[in-house]
Amino acid sequence: MGLFDMFKKKPEAPAAPAAPAAVSAEEAADVLCAPVVGRVIKMTDVPDPVFAGEVVGKGCAIWPDEEIVYAPISGTVTVTMGHAIGITGADGIEALVHIGVDTVDMNGKGFTGYVKQGDTVKAGQPVIKMTKADIAEAGHPDCVVLAVSNTAEFADVQLTAEPESTVSAGAAVVKVVR
Repeated sequence: MGLFDMFKKKPEAPAAPAAPAAVSAEEAADVLCAPVVGRVIKMTDVPDPVFAGEVVGKGCAIWPDEEIVYAPISGTVTVTMGHAIGITGADGIEALVHIGVDTVDMNGKGFTGYVKQGDTVKAGQPVIKMTKADIAEAGHPDCVVLAVSNTAEFADVQLTAEPESTVSAGAAVVKVVR
């Protein structure tokens, strides 16, 4: 390192992308909100045997009409994986939002995160942007799964939205029964 190298400006890390505005969420105790706008399906109808078998937890999925994914509950971000996010609420509910089927194969292509592990989020806050065209190009279904990953800790997890109905992001769709 030369004498003047220490005065050179270090390259700055790229700024995080600006997140879109939050949506109004029907937040209530033991309620999970729709993470996207779209058509609700039962978890058992997800085109993936792991999700359809409720191995990851009970909940639902939504065929998205838009590309912004919102937090289904308020809490702490426990994991982010590009195509998925885990949030633990203050009441102990562990919500997993998984975008698409087999999208882990995309290695983050087509996904932009707005939050990181350890962040505190509010229900209705944007957390990920997916690019539906990239998911389609990769040959994957783009349904957005909403699962309570600690389902076994509760009496039940119930779909409260009508299957095949269209919901807004932030609408109440799942209820945890204690």
